[in-house]
Amino acid sequence: MKKVIQKMSLVVFLLSTTLISACTQSLGAVESTQTASITQGPVDAKEIEAFADPLFAEKMKEYNVAGSSFVVVRDGKVLVNKGYGFANKEKKIPVDKDTVFQIGSVSKTFTALAAMQQVDAGKIDLHGNIEEYLGGLKIPNNTGKPVTMYDLLTYTPGFAFPDETTFTGPQYIGQDISMDEFFPKHMPVIIRPPGETYTYDNTGFLLAGYAVEKASGIPFAQYMDEKVFKPLGMTSTSERLKPELMKRMAANYYDNGEPRPLEGTNPTDGPQGSIISTAEDMAKYMIMHLQNGKFDGKEIVSQKSMELMHTHQIFADDIPITTVGFENYFPEYTNGQHVVLKGGNMPGHSSLMVLIPEHKTGFFMSYNNDSMVSADIYKEFMDHYFPETEKKAEPVYLPLSEADAQKYFGLYQHTRAYWTRTSITYENGSLVLESEATGKQKLRMIRPLLFVDEAGEKVAFKEDKNGNIKYFYYTTPKGVSLAGESQKMEMEKTYSDVPNTSSYKTHINNLSALSIMAAKSGSKFDPTGTMTQGEFADALIKAEGHYVMAGMEDGLRQQLAVGIPNLNPSAPITRQVAAAMIQNLKQLEPVATSKVTLQDTADAWAKDAITALVSQGIIDPDTKVNPDGSFTFRAKDLLKRQEASALLDLAFGYYSLPIKR
Repeated sequence: MKKVIQKMSLVVFLLSTTLISACTQSLGAVESTQTASITQGPVDAKEIEAFADPLFAEKMKEYNVAGSSFVVVRDGKVLVNKGYGFANKEKKIPVDKDTVFQIGSVSKTFTALAAMQQVDAGKIDLHGNIEEYLGGLKIPNNTGKPVTMYDLLTYTPGFAFPDETTFTGPQYIGQDISMDEFFPKHMPVIIRPPGETYTYDNTGFLLAGYAVEKASGIPFAQYMDEKVFKPLGMTSTSERLKPELMKRMAANYYDNGEPRPLEGTNPTDGPQGSIISTAEDMAKYMIMHLQNGKFDGKEIVSQKSMELMHTHQIFADDIPITTVGFENYFPEYTNGQHVVLKGGNMPGHSSLMVLIPEHKTGFFMSYNNDSMVSADIYKEFMDHYFPETEKKAEPVYLPLSEADAQKYFGLYQHTRAYWTRTSITYENGSLVLESEATGKQKLRMIRPLLFVDEAGEKVAFKEDKNGNIKYFYYTTPKGVSLAGESQKMEMEKTYSDVPNTSSYKTHINNLSALSIMAAKSGSKFDPTGTMTQGEFADALIKAEGHYVMAGMEDGLRQQLAVGIPNLNPSAPITRQVAAAMIQNLKQLEPVATSKVTLQDTADAWAKDAITALVSQGIIDPDTKVNPDGSFTFRAKDLLKRQEASALLDLAFGYYSLPIKR
């Protein structure tokens, strides 16, 4: 769980060799160990350590990780449970099996377990209207289809802003904010039919935990203590930041190694991500999972419920995405094995749990920064212990005519990360996917609705009941595509005062489709009309996209105003003020190979912003750059609405500009 998703993957995946006395093997030793012939899966503690020690040394140094835990279980036993590096590098406190970490969204699997306990007890109908179990709380729903517990636990409830309820911060430590108090103030609306599309969803799991609380009649934290943690002997695990556990908690760090403050959650009990735990306790949790819901002779949850948690429920074409509670991002890392996993983070702590149920094997790791080191560890673990046994046949790609490609064309917006927009077009027999994160990618067709990009990552499209393309899912690790499907935007709206020949028409249509700018009145866009500073700021916040994250909008509004004197929301906006506002959020560097020179007068506080944007190609169609790089920006002219549409579309849309941050 994390407020700022630019640095987040749905996965939360993490020293220096001088910090780890055991890690003295060279990289060559890593390679020779990994190529050794071994029984499939980990079986011997010494061999696991010989594999893991140099790997953690290398990767923790690469990702600047201070400390990490690592535990491997198989066949009901703990094979290895050790720490690497420092829980607190300033105090030289090492990580060990009892070091406490915030495990973030790995908590979602515990919430799913609790919900399935209530399903087993007959207190919750997995496929019934969830509002029956919310104590009278109503969910705004525009679809006409009720949301169920199954939808919540498979990340498919259809919320417009699934992170609207994700509040973290130091200010929440020591507070006691109930879900009863929280939900009436923070409830996003459901805009997509439940079950229709996958979107990584914090709100859904918060609601699932709330339903457990209401159905059981026990406060959620108490329920978890009594019904989950205690039966599993997880004595160092809690939904809350208990003082006795915080004494053993690892320090939190930024990716640059600087300390960062510990953050709590609002509400205090966070079914979507507030659990703290240790490797010792998480080993018990994994063993229970790998024993079909049983631990130490006790049934924690039914085998039927466990099968739902370990069986993929949601797919994009043939790509498995989620189970009840778990996920399957980076599907290419599985090497053909059936894997369920869950990553999670709180600012400065990250965790990953991987289960291979058919081999009764699992591993868990926590570390103290926000890097993606756990993705590398996961890949190396699978390649070492479960390598591919058969070489995959190269797909036979089908031809795609431009006529058949038409249905895929359009502008798409990610259903969680609204700042991620993608254009799909056609070129020389291939679809062309274009986004800021991936650049241009040619897509080859494996079969209708399933394509592969130039790096071998799959793109799976989904049709509605009328055969029209509505969504796609993209397995690329670049950007945040793995955190949800992308939805095709409706581009049919036309404005009576925007002719087809207008050089601004595409920009206006794009911003209209994304609900960033709309008609001024009736069917008229008023392309040459002016805007106030407040109106432009509103459109800019929507174009930038991170307003969908809880607590982000106020910070964005403060940031866009930095260095601009005499701002007044009701005053008309000039072109130079608009450029400065955009640059304050975009933070672009001028392109070194594009020497541009501003010819007209602009205020000193705006010149660098104007130059940076123009050098990047972020200019309206009526601004021309001469062959010698000189240009006139009309800096002090009032900004026209059509000019605003072009600047915002180019700065925050789907174009592959030479963006260098």
